Amino acid sequence: MQIEMKGIDKAFGTNQVLKDAGFVLGDGEVHALMGENGAGKSTLMKILTGVYTKDKGTVLVNGTEVCYKNPQEAERAGIVFIHQELNVLFDLTVEENLFMGKEIKNKFGLCNQKAMRKKAAEALERLGVKIDPAEVMSNLSVGQQQMIEICKALMVDAKVIIMDEPTAALTQSETDVLFEVIKSLRKAGVSIVYISHRMEEIFELCDRISVLRDGTYVGTRKIAETNMNEIVKLMIGREIGERYPERNCKIGRPMLKVDGLTKKGVFRDVSFEVRAGEVLGVSGLMGAGRTEIMQAIFGNLPYDSGKIEIEGKEVKIKSPIQAIEQGIGFITEDRKVEGLMLEESIEKNIALANLSSVSKNSVIDKKKEKELVKRGIDELHIRCFGPGHECNNLSGGNQQKVVFAKWVYTNPKILILDEATSSVDTRTEVLIQKAMDNLMKGRTSFVIAHRLSTIRDADMILVMKDGDIVEQGNHEELLAKGGFYADLYNSQFEKTTEVA
Repeated sequence: MQIEMKGIDKAFGTNQVLKDAGFVLGDGEVHALMGENGAGKSTLMKILTGVYTKDKGTVLVNGTEVCYKNPQEAERAGIVFIHQELNVLFDLTVEENLFMGKEIKNKFGLCNQKAMRKKAAEALERLGVKIDPAEVMSNLSVGQQQMIEICKALMVDAKVIIMDEPTAALTQSETDVLFEVIKSLRKAGVSIVYISHRMEEIFELCDRISVLRDGTYVGTRKIAETNMNEIVKLMIGREIGERYPERNCKIGRPMLKVDGLTKKGVFRDVSFEVRAGEVLGVSGLMGAGRTEIMQAIFGNLPYDSGKIEIEGKEVKIKSPIQAIEQGIGFITEDRKVEGLMLEESIEKNIALANLSSVSKNSVIDKKKEKELVKRGIDELHIRCFGPGHECNNLSGGNQQKVVFAKWVYTNPKILILDEATSSVDTRTEVLIQKAMDNLMKGRTSFVIAHRLSTIRDADMILVMKDGDIVEQGNHEELLAKGGFYADLYNSQFEKTTEVA
């Protein structure tokens, strides 16, 4: 199926989101759609699939002008959109989510549970996912839920599949499986629109790249005829500079010490020490125990044995409230459920987490509040109408920036970041790294990531496997060892040339 979108305009009130946007998708092509957070990528695809109505422009499918009124109409035409934000019913099973509105019925008009269970198992096996179709969605990790969303799309006889940040929460092994599925779909003539900020993935997988900047189409390049630096320049209008800026932070006294921390069946005998000003990276595959260790430190997960010390004093943290009182902040990977009040404004989300600094005697100082929120918007380049912009109407990457701002400005002694850059563009990743360097001086941060570019600059990296710390050291030391970390890193970066 061929698609051409040209001259597309879209405004929400006074905010012009798209102006003269568009791209051309070829038959059986994997086409990357790139741009900074808020550039209009997802909005353009929502217009194609009938979620939004365009103000101006033309959409052609196989040379015929179309205007789908809703996603169901687009799906009947063979166009399926896998959204960045999960569209799952958490209280239902995997099987029920997969067949919602598409139930297989017997001759009596009742759901054929056996047939649906069998088809669900076959679809999951195709993706290489070992998940019981009878499992309740709320019991799955964010990455597993994402795989279910991808599975739903593959069960439809689609001619075009739009994938919006499909690997943001996936492990490398899950990503590899997904890539094989995409390649097989391409061979079968299915066209793929691949929206992502991950340069390495795009240069490995895609045929062409189209770039949007500030809602406007700026150009298309063949993968074989371009490089990462050129694409970044198209995205932001200039060279980005150093992708991995050197950290300049004085290392101080011991801040946090973990000794023999154990949670049966999850992690075992975890011990490490981090000093003020240090960044500790935590790496490993999904299920290795990375997040669970940090959840235990934050009081979200009770542990069986071991001890935690902050500034030389043993602490018993049994809840997140106690953790916050001890000066610990936690930026979750699940911004939609745990990170933000989506129906509230940027201002309210940032201010509520920083009441102690913007209020006195229980009265909010409006001037301080506005200054703090403006600082967050400016420093992290949050694309929005202003402080009153509802978080629900921000792009996924800009929502992540709000979560980051809300916690960093609390001035925590210790800040835990769980997949903090999973949905942000290249420039924002650099901005976050620089902000961490400036704002966390004299403080300690933990960065949990399977995207190893996020933690390569850490002072110390813990490498987790099956609940154990199997390696530790800095990036260069771990690469030199040629062990598990080196294998993970090379699997992500060996096929591409990094941005300078």
